[in-house]
Amino acid sequence: MENLIEIKNVYKTYKMGKVENHALNNINLNIKNGEIVVILGPSGSGKTTLLNVISGLDKISKGKIIYDGKNISKYKDYKMTRFRKKNLGFIFQTYNLLEHLNVYENVLVGSNLGKTKTDINEIIETVGLKKHCKKYMYQLSGGEQQRVSIARALAKMPKVMFCDEPTGALDEKTGKIVLKSLVDVNEKMQTTMVIVTHNPGIALIGDRVIKMNSGKITEIIDNEKRTNPKDIPWGQFFFILQSLFHR
Repeated sequence: MENLIEIKNVYKTYKMGKVENHALNNINLNIKNGEIVVILGPSGSGKTTLLNVISGLDKISKGKIIYDGKNISKYKDYKMTRFRKKNLGFIFQTYNLLEHLNVYENVLVGSNLGKTKTDINEIIETVGLKKHCKKYMYQLSGGEQQRVSIARALAKMPKVMFCDEPTGALDEKTGKIVLKSLVDVNEKMQTTMVIVTHNPGIALIGDRVIKMNSGKITEIIDNEKRTNPKDIPWGQFFFILQSLFHR
């Protein structure tokens, strides 16, 4: 697979008076077209900051981010906004849904490819919300609202999907359904996935795992074979944590 995204000598520095905090410290990473990359680390490790600068939601302090041969780190705000809208999909920890629209309408808003009614309904069914299609956001639980946001991102059919803790508000059964839908989109559409998580079990569904701590990449692990989401140990974090963080 060819490199789709290249991160070269990237720094992200925040200044508080005379004190500088290096949220990202000399990050070098290539993301290949069509792969699933999982960025894994504890809170404060820099994983979400890395996702934000790769996707153009935040500016880097130093270095380069190359997307499909173009240096997007030089883009002005208006050009970056157009770039994100055309090429990228996002799943955040906050839902960012439209309260005055129902489930179907929220997912439809996310589509920029003229999806048919059947297509949208299939996406809604994928995330387990078929029976809630006509419900409004106030009628849904937090976990159900998060699944609406995932369906909306999937409806856009982006080239790259950036997922920040996509199963953070979901129980094990629903979380695995959502992960399966992400893997299915990757396999069927060759959509590149960048998933940020503190859950070591989710790392097993990726092609590669990028381990981070204190703003640095500490290790890159190539998974010989992806684990089916239904088979990942959801409640056995301690044992997976030992294998991933203490190699």
